[in-house]
Amino acid sequence: MVEAMTAHVAPSEVALIGSSLGGYYATWLAERHGYRAMLLNPAIVPVNDLERYLGEQPLWHGGGSVVVEPVHLDQLRELEVPCISHPERYYLIAATGDEVLDYRSMLDRYRGVATTLIEGSDHGISHFEPYVDRVLDFCLGPAPVPPAVAA
Repeated sequence: MVEAMTAHVAPSEVALIGSSLGGYYATWLAERHGYRAMLLNPAIVPVNDLERYLGEQPLWHGGGSVVVEPVHLDQLRELEVPCISHPERYYLIAATGDEVLDYRSMLDRYRGVATTLIEGSDHGISHFEPYVDRVLDFCLGPAPVPPAVAA
C-alpha cells in the first residue's frame, strides 16, 4: 500500500514513521526505495519474538482474534535488512525502559544514525510529547545529503 501511494513521489519527499514492527517495515521500505525513516523502538528480529504466538491470538482492541501462521514468519524473514546502507536517512528514538524489545539491539542495528535515547519510558513511549518536534523536524525538514563517495 505504501509503495502504491508513493509511486509517483520522489524518494527524498517521503519520510516514514514506524514504531515496533512498523519500524521493521519502515526500514525495509527505506532501504528498498531510498526513503527517510523515523524509528520508534523498532523491532530488530521480529521472527524471534513472534514465534511463540503461532496459532490463534486475541486482538487487544475491538475483540476478535487473528491466526498467526508459519507463512507469516516466513514473510517477515523475507523483509529482513541485515544492515542499513545510509545512516543519514534514519532517526532512532529508543527507550531504555522498553519492556518488549531491548534498546541495546536497536542501538547496535542502527549504529551511526541520529539517535535520541530516552532513559526509562516504555515500549509505547507513553510520554512522547517532548519528542514530537524532533520527529517533525526530521520528517518535514530537507532530505539528508548522502556522503560523497571517494573515487
